[in-house]
Parts: sequence; structure tokens; C-alpha cells
Amino acid sequence: MNNPFTLSFGKKPLQYVSRISQTQKIIEEFNTSKPSNQIYMITGVRGAGKTVMMTGIANELRAQDTWVVVELNPTRDLLQSLAAKLYSLPEMHAHFLQKKIDFSVLGIGVSIENATPVTDIENAIELMLGELQKREKRLLISIDEVTNNESMKIFVSAFQIFIRQEYPLFLLMTGLYDNINNLQNNQSLTFLYRAPKMILEPLNYTAVRTQYRDIFQLDVEAAGEMANLTKGYPFAFQVLGYLSWEYREKRKTKTIILKDIMPEYDQYLEEYVYSKIWAEASPKDQEILGEMALSGETRVKNIRDRVGMNSSQFSIYRDRLKNKGILDTRTYGQVSFALPRFAEFIQERIR
Repeated sequence: MNNPFTLSFGKKPLQYVSRISQTQKIIEEFNTSKPSNQIYMITGVRGAGKTVMMTGIANELRAQDTWVVVELNPTRDLLQSLAAKLYSLPEMHAHFLQKKIDFSVLGIGVSIENATPVTDIENAIELMLGELQKREKRLLISIDEVTNNESMKIFVSAFQIFIRQEYPLFLLMTGLYDNINNLQNNQSLTFLYRAPKMILEPLNYTAVRTQYRDIFQLDVEAAGEMANLTKGYPFAFQVLGYLSWEYREKRKTKTIILKDIMPEYDQYLEEYVYSKIWAEASPKDQEILGEMALSGETRVKNIRDRVGMNSSQFSIYRDRLKNKGILDTRTYGQVSFALPRFAEFIQERIR
């Protein structure tokens, strides 16, 4: 049997732990007869499972007869891509040919004799959305790893118009916290500022432990030790599972000695994720995180005093690091690292 875990980002692994409550919240909202939200933004740290969750939602809706699902590439012209993908749907293509509606000027379809060409891309999409509406279909548009670029601004502004016209379309986007935040705070996109943002939570501890126990045939204590090493971080769950599988295969044994795996575990976390997170942190972020890593301090007041900040100043950095998925603030008056062995990574980096 091949290794059921994967080190690839964005690819749905054979073994993964789903976020049932967060996933169902979006699906149920989109499926209601009069949804209060037609857009959700999924954010979290690198390796948090944003793409996997979005793909799971898209696949579940795609399996329903009432849904059409389109995935767009954020680096391309989004309106052009949306129009092209909608036109390529067999029923849409046939309908517009029959009605002699010519989109060829926009680079979509073929030229139709004696037909007045549609020359505006938003008008073309409105015609397509209207046809979906007549067929009682809903459209889900998914965009992975969005950034605050010009194409995205144009697309979101058009999406707002389509929503006001009560077309049955929905938008699901993923992105790093800073990218989502920059997009929401764009002065020309006030509509997006009110859109719900879902910050991914750690994976359920019991579910992680159960997966390790069943896959590796471990007792509850040993599986719990592995689960604790991941802190519910999806990429860490995959890395530790992957290395544990390879460890047993190479040694032809059912025993897993975690201390033998730790060097590789740390190396994968550093090279794939942690170095990038650290490089993107501001100097003040790094100062706070470095102080926590070296001192082991978790009490907010003590950390604040050590870095010379007052309460309001520290709160800004604490909340930002929390939203980025780096700090855990669930215990009142305390902060800790949300990512497994991130403190050890920082210690090696700044000593």
C-alpha cells in the first residue's frame, strides 16, 4: 500500500480530517432558499487546509443537480474566464447558438451570421446568468489564493452588480489573512468588507488521534502523543503521518519512535512553511514571537512588559498574529504558539 499521507499543498490527501461544522455552515447557507450571504472567504496560515476545504465544498455542491461550479484562476482576467467557462457548458453553448447570440468579439464562441455581437463582457455574463436562473440553477464560483490585484477588484465590483440584480450566484475564496484583509480594506470594495471571513480552526484532536490510531494500529496513548505533536495543524498532520509511514516501511516494523522522526519533521515544517511565515512577519511581530520562544512566557502582561508595549499596542499585534494562525489566544490573559514546534524553529533562527 502506498503512503496515504501527502506533502503536496492543495491536493486532497487520501487521509485527512475534515472540518465538519465549518464546512456545513457554508453549504447550508448557500443551499437556503433566501441566503443571507452569497460569499465566504476562507483564510488561515499556510498549510491550514484552505484549498482542501474549498474543494470539498465545491465537490459537494457539484454533486447536486441544482448547482453549477466554476473554478477561476486568480492570475488571469476573471470576468473573461468566467464568461468562457459558462459558455463552454454544453447546455449554455447550445442555447446561445440556437438564439443566435454572438459572443465572438469577446473571444468566446464563433461568429454567427446576421447576429448582433455582444461587445461587453459584463453584459455577456448577465445573459448567461439569466439563462442559469431560468433553468433554476445556482452558480458557485471558487477562487483559490486571492490577492488584491486589479483583476480581482474589477471582478468583485461586477459580482456586486450581479448580486444586486438577484442572480443566483455565490462566491467562495481562499487566501492568506493579509491578502484577504488587504482586499477587504480596499476603499473601492466596501461590499467585500461586509462579507463573512472564516478563519480556519485547528483540526479536532480526537479526530486526528483516531486517524493515527486506525492507520498505524496504535493504542490511544501513542496515537494521542502523535496528535499532540501536530496541534491540529493540517500540514503537520500530513507530515508526521507521512514520515511515520516511511519510518515503518524502511525498518519493516510496526513501532514508531517519534524522537527518530523529529529532525525530519522539523526540517519539513521549516522548509515548506515556517521560513516563509517568519520572513513575512514584521520586525515587531518577530520581536514578540522571539521573546515568547526564548523565554517560554505565555502571560500577556509579562510578554508585553518584556517588549516594552502598553496594552493597546500589544493587542494590535496579538490579534493580527492570532488571525494569521500563529498565536493561540483562547486562554484568557495568555498567548501560546498555535503551530507545532514553531517555538523551536524560532529559537534556532534567532540564537
